[in-house]
Amino acid sequence: MTMTGNANTEGEARGGKSAQTAGSARSARIRETVRNILAQRSARVGLILLGILAFTATFAPLIAPYDPLDNLNGAGEPGRRAEPCIHAFYEVPILGAWGCPETEPETYLGTDGNSRDIFSRVVYGARISLPIGPAVVGFAIIVGAIFGAIAGFAGGWSDMILMRIMDIVLSFPALILAIAIVTLIGSGLVNAVAAVIIVSIPLYARLTRSAVLSTRENDYVTASRALGESGSGILRRRVLPNSITPLIVAGSLGIATAVLEVAALSFLGLGIAEPVPEWGAMIGRDFNSIFSRPLLVLSPAFMLTVMVLGFNLLGDGIRDALDPRLNR
Repeated sequence: MTMTGNANTEGEARGGKSAQTAGSARSARIRETVRNILAQRSARVGLILLGILAFTATFAPLIAPYDPLDNLNGAGEPGRRAEPCIHAFYEVPILGAWGCPETEPETYLGTDGNSRDIFSRVVYGARISLPIGPAVVGFAIIVGAIFGAIAGFAGGWSDMILMRIMDIVLSFPALILAIAIVTLIGSGLVNAVAAVIIVSIPLYARLTRSAVLSTRENDYVTASRALGESGSGILRRRVLPNSITPLIVAGSLGIATAVLEVAALSFLGLGIAEPVPEWGAMIGRDFNSIFSRPLLVLSPAFMLTVMVLGFNLLGDGIRDALDPRLNR
């Protein structure tokens, strides 16, 4: 009894040490991956741009001088577009065109057709536009990974049926299909995001399937089968963890595309409706004023460009850090 008890105790101790070693190795790999990503100049620049936007979104009530929905002429008063009104520029040579007396509300970028402060609307727009891309790609990766893993690991009819469905979706231009989906289910932020998720799923499903087909032939998978591990266990513990890197790379590069697609739907009036301040909707609403009041369009367009550039640079850095073909 004593010898058996000692043996069990020693086995549990060795198991605990093995688990701790595996956990330490995993943490070390994560730290090394983060260091490799931060070592990429493009990733650092992208993180700086996105950090500025995240700061803007977080502290929007402190940065924006007005509520983005307020009529600066007063509730119930007719709205009108106005040029920037900066008190410090009043009676200053050259800059006086953008100056105004302190009796008028100060607006750094002017007002839109409803006398709402453009600067405040652009600042608050970061709260809506910034999380959309990661949310879309996150859901698309989860659903696409499930479909791709089933198709690649199970094979047979499951593979054929799922991949033919993905091929049908991929046969349509993504934005055109998203427009058709929103037209069928109705406009709005949730429906626009859902439409972009649907058109994004096939990319990640096919990528996961390809990675699973390659990984399932490795020796450690064969050894797990020989030891009697179940198919679901092999897929969950052996195959998927070793197939996730391509998804991370593709997802980081796909965020910018998702942002632009949701913004395009809002631009066309199929996404977020007035009066919510969303950059794509703001561009679409005042697009005809590009020459008479350029700041109405250029301000949200600039912020959208900065956000897309930030995600693209971050995605390039992640790709350079994780793609083994670029790190030989």
